[in-house]
Amino acid sequence: MKYIIVTGGVMSGLGKGITAASVGRILKNRGYRVTAVKIDPYLNIDAGTMNPAQHGEVFVLKDGSEVDLDLGNYERFLDIELSASHNITTGKVYRTVIEKERRGDFLGETVQIIPHITDQIKTCIRQAAEEEFPDGTKADICLVEVGGTVGDIESMPFLEAIRQMRGELPPHDYILIHVTLIPADTMGDMKTKPTQHSVKALRELGLHADIIVGRSEHPISAGTKRKISAFCDLPQSAVISAATAPDTYAVPMEMEKEGIADVLSSHLALDKKEVDTTWYRIVNKEYTNRVTVAIVSKYGIEDV
Repeated sequence: MKYIIVTGGVMSGLGKGITAASVGRILKNRGYRVTAVKIDPYLNIDAGTMNPAQHGEVFVLKDGSEVDLDLGNYERFLDIELSASHNITTGKVYRTVIEKERRGDFLGETVQIIPHITDQIKTCIRQAAEEEFPDGTKADICLVEVGGTVGDIESMPFLEAIRQMRGELPPHDYILIHVTLIPADTMGDMKTKPTQHSVKALRELGLHADIIVGRSEHPISAGTKRKISAFCDLPQSAVISAATAPDTYAVPMEMEKEGIADVLSSHLALDKKEVDTTWYRIVNKEYTNRVTVAIVSKYGIEDV
């Protein structure tokens, strides 16, 4: 099993979920079986009771679980069906550890964040990654999106668990993608300082970004990529421009053009396979007929 970790920096809402789903689609187009896990560092057990104006509309899985809407992106992009175990929350992790302590599973040990909480996080990730698909097969690659922003106190136990996983896995079974904001000033010059500070915060936690995905309104210039490469200690080819796309389903195609598939293949030692271009043909197809779509939602608020 190979793990692709996706973290975010600078600010929330950059599109880590779409980035993770797009990476998964790129790999699926090459014939790999891909699954996904979303980590939400809040104390709620799930998203079912949360205010949608703050968190967005929930996504309902086949097993009836109300989960983060990013799992909907995973199911649509990867053409898979996920279960509740693929959405890990702080509430779920702490509840499980406390229940174990009450049963005496820890044999009188002092229960702490490290190792008990971090061990439970790693167990949850591995169990979700190893879950079988309906046809009895298992995934080759597991995407793990860590919600929130690097530096948030809520995310600390999860990032520590990720750091431990890196040491426990073979080098070619792990890669970390860091999604950051590349803002532009009033003159249109792109600023890399927020990304530099975000990567520094990541390093302070013992993690190193293998790929940086720079979110911006416009494509990142070669000069900006060189600067990020120099200050963040990674090859220029691993700095991926992710400009705002007119269609979220076009994001895999845009990332493909940036060469992210080659970086992933090299780092994860993936075999070269023929690329299925069906997804890209559908995205590029010109549609002329207009249809009306009814969406069933839990709340009737336009912006959720």
